[in-house]
Amino acid sequence: MRLVSVAALAENRVIGRDGEVPWPHIEADVRQYRERVAGSPVILGRRTFDSMRDDLPGSRQIVVSRSVEAVDAPTAVVASGVEEALELARDLVGAAAGATADAEAGADADRAAAEADRVAAEADPIPEESAGAGGGDTAGGTDDHVYVLGGGAIYDLFQPHLDAMALSHVDGAYEGDTRYPEWDEGEWEIAAETPYDRFTLREWARRER
Repeated sequence: MRLVSVAALAENRVIGRDGEVPWPHIEADVRQYRERVAGSPVILGRRTFDSMRDDLPGSRQIVVSRSVEAVDAPTAVVASGVEEALELARDLVGAAAGATADAEAGADADRAAAEADRVAAEADPIPEESAGAGGGDTAGGTDDHVYVLGGGAIYDLFQPHLDAMALSHVDGAYEGDTRYPEWDEGEWEIAAETPYDRFTLREWARRER
């Protein structure tokens, strides 16, 4: 499993004010963030989860909360703390890997059966109008990424466990009440950098520990 935080932060590390981002809407950032997490489990706090109920991110949501034991969303589960959240994340990634392996095994069996039918047909041709339609190939890989989506306290709790950070560095400094945690740049390196209008997306990777 690869644990990655995703956040947008100003030059002074501010990420929020009164529960909202303090800068004007940046559509390109929202779009790239949504596309990144779409097929993967995500970890987030209850207030962040509640703010996204109308359009939940990720394939599954792990809601970190000590005040509730369940939430009314079929794709969401509740964890009481960091360790439970990480264990749930590992289980979800493992289940996805198993499903992918089963699908690939089924596709291999279908291809083997199709090849056997082809050989048999060449040995004893049948009329074209009697032949059945063949099946399609199922392809795909396993994504082992799990994304941490905030808010501020959740970023703090999971920062020591991260393997990577996908941070949208927004131009300018803003006033706010929530900041992304500081990190030691000696322990991290920029693996990729993509400039956009009004922000730069930097992919940070933790150096070998």
